[in-house]
Amino acid sequence: MIKITLASGTEKPYYIKKLGMSEKGAFIRIGTAAEPMSVKMIESLFAKRTRDSIGKIKSPNQNLAFEQLKIYYEGAKKTLNQQFASNLELLTEEGQYNYVAYLLADINGMSIKVAKYDGLDRIDLMENNEYGYCSLVKAVKQVLDKIEVENKTLAKITPKERKEKRLWNPVALREAVINAIVHNDYTSEVPPKFEFFDDRIEITSFGSLPQGMTENEFFGGYSVPRNKELMRVFRDLDLVEHLGSGVPRIMRSYGKECFKFTENFLRITFPVSEQVSEQVTEQVTEQVTEQVKELVKIMYKEMDRQEMQTKLGLSHRENFRSNYLKPALEQGFIEMTIPDKPNSSLQKYRLTILGKQLKVKL
Repeated sequence: MIKITLASGTEKPYYIKKLGMSEKGAFIRIGTAAEPMSVKMIESLFAKRTRDSIGKIKSPNQNLAFEQLKIYYEGAKKTLNQQFASNLELLTEEGQYNYVAYLLADINGMSIKVAKYDGLDRIDLMENNEYGYCSLVKAVKQVLDKIEVENKTLAKITPKERKEKRLWNPVALREAVINAIVHNDYTSEVPPKFEFFDDRIEITSFGSLPQGMTENEFFGGYSVPRNKELMRVFRDLDLVEHLGSGVPRIMRSYGKECFKFTENFLRITFPVSEQVSEQVTEQVTEQVTEQVKELVKIMYKEMDRQEMQTKLGLSHRENFRSNYLKPALEQGFIEMTIPDKPNSSLQKYRLTILGKQLKVKL
């Protein structure tokens, strides 16, 4: 069987140009017949028409460069020729750069925020990272890299084997991140945001369901790209598919309940893997040394090495490093605040989700 699904258009009503938007020029399908559309229906459809799209909005800056985009295309073994702006629909009808071009340019004013909180609410902000002011493709890769770092692997060691599991399903998480960015409504210049809490990650994009799309159609895997020009570029670079498979992949791991629609926003919430609590219980009784337990107990904020040693009443640096700090890092109870520079003089340490749960149990 071959199944062909056509999305509803966003520029309704469609009509015969020479007859205009009238009963003679606009028609509606009823069964096998095409009947004239009433004036009331024409006016209703026109009132709902999506007039603004990033493909039609003129870029606030016309002096744009696309070196980053060209590098990503070359990396995908594709070349952008002299007509790439026209081919990728980066121009308005008047031939000027549109807002899609602005988002994909080397320099722009769009920034994607990735925040990390201490606890279950937005009161204590631990990190506030911004990825952007560059090509949206580069920003997406930066966000994915950051989220990959945060999606830690938890190890559960049994007498027979070592079982590993991530905090969040990596396939579902990647789909949710890219969907939030590609399908975000940028017409109001509101970017998507990503927030980490002790028990969950929340991914929020601006713009609820695309016009004319129902929740049943959304969950059924129907694909109506809000930004078809962005979708084209991301598909060229093998960052997305165009088959509506992303939502079913997410639901397979987290169900429909992870999606929340409001009038203006879509939020996806992924809870932390249940294995975290199970692992804490097992490690407390079988694997965690008394030194690591003592270190976890005294930690209450971001602390540098000297603060931790002083709090523990230790004077021997190597003893602290070998028996307290190193095993706590390896077992995932604490983490560095500057993981890219482990020997930085500004380095501090803090409890992870696993460490906070261990502290509660202790």
